[in-house]
Amino acid sequence: MAPEQHGGGHSGGEQLGRFLRARRTQTSPQAVGLTPGPGIRRTPGLRREELATLAGVSIDYYTRLERGKETRPSPAVVDALARALQLDDAEHQHLRELAVRAARYAPQPVPAPTRAVRSPVKLLLETVRPNPAYVLSRSMDLLAHNPGGLALYCGMDDWPATQRNLARYLFLHPTARELFPDWGNQVRGCVARLRALAGTDPDAPDLAQLVGELLLKSPDFAGLWERYEVTGRKHLTKTFLHPQVGEITLAFQGMALEGTPGHRMGVYSADPGTPDHDAMQLLDMTASQASAEHEPHPGHEPRSGHEPHPGHQPG
Repeated sequence: MAPEQHGGGHSGGEQLGRFLRARRTQTSPQAVGLTPGPGIRRTPGLRREELATLAGVSIDYYTRLERGKETRPSPAVVDALARALQLDDAEHQHLRELAVRAARYAPQPVPAPTRAVRSPVKLLLETVRPNPAYVLSRSMDLLAHNPGGLALYCGMDDWPATQRNLARYLFLHPTARELFPDWGNQVRGCVARLRALAGTDPDAPDLAQLVGELLLKSPDFAGLWERYEVTGRKHLTKTFLHPQVGEITLAFQGMALEGTPGHRMGVYSADPGTPDHDAMQLLDMTASQASAEHEPHPGHEPRSGHEPHPGHQPG
């Protein structure tokens, strides 16, 4: 099946049905204690009637849920489906949120995206140096950063500031696969985060534009998007094979920024006295020097810092 196009007009019932179908087709009968009968199964994963039986609902009711025609499942039905599908806590919560959205008569307005970052937050980015740090929008646009926060993602500065996005970087920048030795895990978590957001805010214009672009340009993204996973492995540490400072492993901490439409700050760190900390300091120093060298000198025409590097095209 081709991945669905992402855009406006998706009802809450459709999103709920897509999530249920994706989880059903990826749950094997053996995983839930069923013994498959003889013959070839035309349906990957569980059949509709098997899931309906496990959840204690009629086949007709479940079929209407999956097709987006039943939009008011009770909390008890939602919880029963979650147990039958063996959803983890995050997936269970996502299912609840989809059910709440499906039951609304009118969608709630989506907070308008903004690239504005408050001055105190920018000051905080400088305060934590040499630790690489940045601010992301809910759709993973890079809104602000300190020198190391940008330099850590090697080649990101090739792109204009308005094109810098971690999801776009992971899937479309040629350096990303070389930078992350566990690139597969990184992109799976990235897509899961976007999928979770798309399930509850499918008409958000910033998200729709990004997902539409990646569906067209990256077969890897399209394949992961079709799986409809909403949880990924939590990356408490990340290893980079950085061309400037070599292999470096850093702890990562993400945090929500209050009073913003979903902005988050990410900060990397390493224990003082370790080779990773030394590499982190070197990265901050070299990035600061490079930034200073590109600043315009008095009496000269300022050079644009937003021109893409030759040979690299921003997705």
